[in-house]
Amino acid sequence: MEDKNYTGVVPAQVRGDAVTAQGSRRFDDDAEAMAFFSRAENRLLDVNHWHELAGEVLAYFTLTNNTGESVAGLAREGLLLKIDIPGPGSEEGFDWVVIEELKKIESVDLQSTALRVRPVPAPGSGDDEPAHFYDDKSTSTFTVTREGNIVTVAVYDRNIAPNTGSDSLIDKVRNAITGLIGAKAFSKIQWQSLVDGLLN
Repeated sequence: MEDKNYTGVVPAQVRGDAVTAQGSRRFDDDAEAMAFFSRAENRLLDVNHWHELAGEVLAYFTLTNNTGESVAGLAREGLLLKIDIPGPGSEEGFDWVVIEELKKIESVDLQSTALRVRPVPAPGSGDDEPAHFYDDKSTSTFTVTREGNIVTVAVYDRNIAPNTGSDSLIDKVRNAITGLIGAKAFSKIQWQSLVDGLLN
């Protein structure tokens, strides 16, 4: 299935690895698809409840401000996502990404919303390196798209490479192992679970 990058938010793949998780639903008519798109879009932007959609969740996501304090409501540009992944973590056990772009387009036959995140240092840490098992050139883009009576949800990890710049030895080992294995296993399983949950 081709990438649904109508918003232009998914970056070109120019280095490292790529992972795609995607699924679609066909409805009886455009009106039914539009109603479902609206619901799926709202659920996509409601990051604090992703774990409820993903079933046997591998990570918990919390929307925060730039100081790391939890934020209610829907995702918006500039907010952070605090990610709690089982096992040894980075800064205080969490990984962090920033919502660097959120874009929507809409026409009679097409609607699409895309949210792109990128690894960043933990709030208040003073670190230059991101608190994440991927480096800061890696991105994840979450999209929900309606084309006529078909709604597609997708997650595109692009230009991913392990973050080996962390200061601590345990983080370097963790990031190298998780970065290499996660690209093909952890990310794919996590994102496909989210995609399936958003489509239910």
